[in-house]
Amino acid sequence: MSPPATTAPQKILVIDDEPFFREATALALQRKGYETHEAGDGLAGAEIARRILPDLIICDVNMDRMDGYTLLENLRKDPLTATIPFILMTGMSDAAGMRRGMELGADDYLPKPFTGLQLFSAVEARLAKQLVLRQSAEQKLADLRTNLSLALPHEMVTPLNGIYGLAQLLTTEAETMTPEEVADYGNTILQSAERLHRTVQNFLLFGQLEMQASDGDTVRALREKTTDPIAPLVEARAQHLAENAGRLPDLLLSLVDARVAIGPDLFTKLVDELIDNAFKFSPAGTPVTVAAQLKGGRLALTVHDRGPGLTPAQIASIGAYSQFNREHREQQGSGLGLAIARRIAELHGGSLGVECPPGAGTTVTASLPLRG
Repeated sequence: MSPPATTAPQKILVIDDEPFFREATALALQRKGYETHEAGDGLAGAEIARRILPDLIICDVNMDRMDGYTLLENLRKDPLTATIPFILMTGMSDAAGMRRGMELGADDYLPKPFTGLQLFSAVEARLAKQLVLRQSAEQKLADLRTNLSLALPHEMVTPLNGIYGLAQLLTTEAETMTPEEVADYGNTILQSAERLHRTVQNFLLFGQLEMQASDGDTVRALREKTTDPIAPLVEARAQHLAENAGRLPDLLLSLVDARVAIGPDLFTKLVDELIDNAFKFSPAGTPVTVAAQLKGGRLALTVHDRGPGLTPAQIASIGAYSQFNREHREQQGSGLGLAIARRIAELHGGSLGVECPPGAGTTVTASLPLRG
């Protein structure tokens, strides 16, 4: 299948130190409608790849100056070229060579010599997969823009409006108010300020966690920290959040004690996000169960509520700034809670799972490493 005539031709870079084979491959691809570029070794190929950013690279393994493996490894480390589909071609069909190429991030492997049909099949399969990935990324970006446009104004402006309006009333009407009314207005202002502060802190924290995840030394340092014991901390945070939500009677606790390999600050944040989410997205008068138990040499921290839950597709797409059905719901939140909890768990070698059986509410479980 040739590229659509109505679109700009896709660029393919062919890298091979055998001129005849390189030129024949490029010519065959040109006849299929692709725009081709050629390089005689890995060094020249790296320069061209960074300059033209091709849609696909087809590269020989054995070359002077820089072989295909080294080129692939270098390109995968460069953000500009890291996602370009890469097909390795070689006369060696040994399993070890194929495995090494795949471990370095090759997308496919063509044993030389290959037929035109094999070449076109491999090229079209890689480009089709890349198109799907690009469309998926664009859809996620569009969803992110939508979620940001819905969440940010609401989460920033709503508490600011409350602070501004009540502060203005206190400024102009304080002399006519009773001390109780002044205290009530002041409490509402404080709650709005705390909500705004938490929103800002969550945005900053998520960015910090994302940066820490890419730094091996930081991750190792985080995993050296310990929270011990966990039961009093979880109980205190759960009762505090339940009281803030006016739902202390709804809280059910079942906690074992343990030592976890997470510092108290991030463990507390994880606990807060899971429990706060449960109260926020479930109706008053329904139970919110917080349990901690030992499973398979790990701590399973589970929070269950009787809210509307999420669909399998929504669970799969949990991420930053994604509050589902925001256009139909008025719950507070920037959509960062579960994303932050998941990232904290993953940074410490743990995981976060979400289960929403039809009509059974939501169960979120953080599986966390224990400290021996």
